[in-house]
Amino acid sequence: MEFNRIGPLTAMVASTSHAMQESDVVEIARNAAKAAPAWARLGPNARRAILMKAAEELESRSETFVEAMMGEIGATKGWALFNVALAASMVREAAALTTQIVGEVIPSDKPGCIAMAVREPVGVILGIAPWNAPIILGVRAIAVPLACGNAVILKASEQCPRTHSLIIEAFAQAGFPQGVVSIVTNAPTDAATIVGALIDAPEVKRINFTGSTNVGRVIAKRAAENLKPCLLELGGKAPLIVLEDAEVEEAVKAAAFGAFMNQGQICMSTERIIVVDAIAESFIKQFKAKVSTMAVGDPRVGSTPLGAVVDVKTVTHCQDLVADALEQGGSLLVGGDTLQGVLMPAHVVDNVTPQMRLFREESFGPVVGIVRARDEDHAIELANDTEYGLSAAVFTRDAARGLRVARQIRSGICHVNGPTVHDEAQMPFGGVGASGYGRFGGKAGIDSFTEQRWITMETQPGHFPI
Repeated sequence: MEFNRIGPLTAMVASTSHAMQESDVVEIARNAAKAAPAWARLGPNARRAILMKAAEELESRSETFVEAMMGEIGATKGWALFNVALAASMVREAAALTTQIVGEVIPSDKPGCIAMAVREPVGVILGIAPWNAPIILGVRAIAVPLACGNAVILKASEQCPRTHSLIIEAFAQAGFPQGVVSIVTNAPTDAATIVGALIDAPEVKRINFTGSTNVGRVIAKRAAENLKPCLLELGGKAPLIVLEDAEVEEAVKAAAFGAFMNQGQICMSTERIIVVDAIAESFIKQFKAKVSTMAVGDPRVGSTPLGAVVDVKTVTHCQDLVADALEQGGSLLVGGDTLQGVLMPAHVVDNVTPQMRLFREESFGPVVGIVRARDEDHAIELANDTEYGLSAAVFTRDAARGLRVARQIRSGICHVNGPTVHDEAQMPFGGVGASGYGRFGGKAGIDSFTEQRWITMETQPGHFPI
């Protein structure tokens, strides 16, 4: 059986993929479990060499990735190439970690006892990746787990199955043994059944999921029933605070980038710009002028900074958020009509308040709200008035003040004088609250994808009370 992904711009078939059924994924899980022990026994430098080759294979497929992302999700060429570059960096960082999976010797009170804490591979790990940054997040779901000696199953997004399949093709060409890294593709109507079967499969020991908070809750519950740990990177409502002593021009550039890069379809996207009253008019004037120059257009032409959103549902959701804000007293500073169904221009709404849906609901589209704050304390209060806590930012010329404010914002990530959208392969990436739990990236990833064990060795005769 097969299923088609219809491109958001063309309304034509962008890709055709295998619509796997429950029996297929059960067999994939079994094969992964069979392949895992030999991969785990392979030395760290041997794993490193294959991972380094995988990074090269990803880069060699750049143009194919561009074509796939444009067709399946309406991405711009620049966004696709950035995905390839960061994904390759993530694989190289994972390769560097193979010799960093270390333990320790812990002093024991028992004479002659050598006590060790060691980290070992989990076995089979299920990675579930979304469509919005498909190469970055698809690779993130598998690279460090593989470096740690695990076998990995990548559950592809139904919206970009070809893009995700290209990742696995690159890894296979790099020399990964059969079964060590595999992919599951399924029709959208079968998603719940397929994911449930994968989580329930006894061979799967852990799950990492990147996607919406609603789906994350479902996955966490299913995993809990199986007593399987999860790493969840979910939604966000990132605040960017602009204090009265901020460098306005820098704050404007960062806010525009953070709000509208990839049409706002990034978990770290700036969704709320919180500006203190003392500087609000100056910031808003410059921000409006900046965003007004950011046109939307067909990403296949490549002449505009904004391209297509993933589907009409996203447009409708964003329009509903804007309409609700305007009905409750917000004012539209920048906007316009959507073209070709999914070419939605940048929207900026001023005077957003906590009572509005735009303040609380993740838009995941080219919409940002401006919120007025009385002062620093009020700005922090507004930033924390959310169930989410992934990324945040604060702008001020006073570095010490910036760090002080950053420490008071409840989020897994906070940047002082930088955009909310910032990712590097070696950084601990993840959120709090409704943005999930656990961390990807660097040594934090080792903790997520290994089991810590306590092993002892006795070097003296034992003495026991009975």
